[in-house]
Amino acid sequence: MKRKKHTSAEDEAQVDMTPMLDIVFIMLIFFIVTTSFVKEKSLDVNRPEDNQSNNNKPSKSLSIRIDETGQILMGGRQVDVRRVVANAQTFLAENNTDTAAIQAHEDTEEGIVVEVMNQVKIAGIDKVSVLVKKD
Repeated sequence: MKRKKHTSAEDEAQVDMTPMLDIVFIMLIFFIVTTSFVKEKSLDVNRPEDNQSNNNKPSKSLSIRIDETGQILMGGRQVDVRRVVANAQTFLAENNTDTAAIQAHEDTEEGIVVEVMNQVKIAGIDKVSVLVKKD
């Protein structure tokens, strides 16, 4: 009778990995082929252009003061309510702006403030803010 030689653990148990790798590659090919690539529907966004040169200089807004007696002051001069449009258009010709600030005293009648706002909007300024000065 022949005796068996003791063999090392490496010689006894080996698993052949080739069939498993074949199956993995076949599955990979299957999933790539069966996957459908659909272009998603979306909205196009129109972003405004970046104007760095215009951001450096501050925009000047039209400043109008109305005191408690209803006198309108534009640029340090007293102005009649009917002349607000002309003065605002003159200011717009000299300065590129779309904003105006009306500073009214808290005792000023609301009708005068509303009339000045209407005159400024007629002149072509859309963004008008009203500030109330309290004493």
